[in-house]
Amino acid sequence: MAVLVTGGAGYIGSHTVAELLARGEEVVIVDSLETGHRTSVLGGALHVGDIRDKAFLEGVFGQHDIDAVIHFAAYSLVGESMQNPAKYYDNNVHGTLVLLQVMQQFGVKRIVFSSTAATYGEPERTPIEETAKTNPTNVYGETKLTMERMMRWFDETHSLKYVALRYFNAAGAHESGLIGEDHCPETHLVPIVLQTALGKRDEIAVFGNDYPTEDGTCIRDYIHVSDLADAHLLAVDYLRQDGESDVFNLGSGNGFSVLDVIHTAERVTGLSIPTVIRERRAGDPAVLIASADKAKSILGWKPKRENMEIIIQSAWRWHQAHPNGYVE
Repeated sequence: MAVLVTGGAGYIGSHTVAELLARGEEVVIVDSLETGHRTSVLGGALHVGDIRDKAFLEGVFGQHDIDAVIHFAAYSLVGESMQNPAKYYDNNVHGTLVLLQVMQQFGVKRIVFSSTAATYGEPERTPIEETAKTNPTNVYGETKLTMERMMRWFDETHSLKYVALRYFNAAGAHESGLIGEDHCPETHLVPIVLQTALGKRDEIAVFGNDYPTEDGTCIRDYIHVSDLADAHLLAVDYLRQDGESDVFNLGSGNGFSVLDVIHTAERVTGLSIPTVIRERRAGDPAVLIASADKAKSILGWKPKRENMEIIIQSAWRWHQAHPNGYVE
């Protein structure tokens, strides 16, 4: 039996593929390679195509004996989603609908879904628990919440069992140094900081230093990408053991400010990282920290790489070896 990973050539997807391969799973990958990278896929059967193409997906399911799906394939740029909502609804929501239809057609009843903390919007309290109100403040978060709701109705009507994993800030790179984080455009703090350290950027912009935090900069919950990958494998196991559909937060429960991340990167790299303070960005909450108690209790998940220094060391190893990202 095989696990199908949609978006398996992307950042978190490729790390999840690596973990699945390491434990001897048969892995099938579907990726359009629009934002993913062929060289980030360390094994398994890669099928290049779009999940909105039903005939393409039917061909993939027809070739392999798939018993579970891990679904990463989605656009994920918040700013772009606000400029082009149709693109996000078409790819994220419609793409997921086609995937669920083909799963139903081939009798595949288990899906682990890459959701996001953006489903919560502005939190009323932190740490954020799964019972918190979901009120997205951007189109990206709204599409992810719509995808979750779609799965809930497929469970209600067709006994499709799903796990939605809402996670916070993924960071770091695989311990082998073979795969890491390479987006275009890059919007995530850790790779932007390390690109600045490498001289690929002139400076790192800090958006706001007047938040009600210890150093005035935003605090976020960072989690190592390999810990995220582990959680997806545990969620597959949970569904294979007839677990009920559910939603879980994934985070370290620890908060690191923007300046914490920059200063840690300076210690790890031994380099000075030029920083400039800019105006706050609209909609940036001061603090976003997850409560992952539910995932720890039910899935048996435990992050192993919670220290920011470990996260940045792994990312720095990859960025030094790949100063221009994946070259394909």
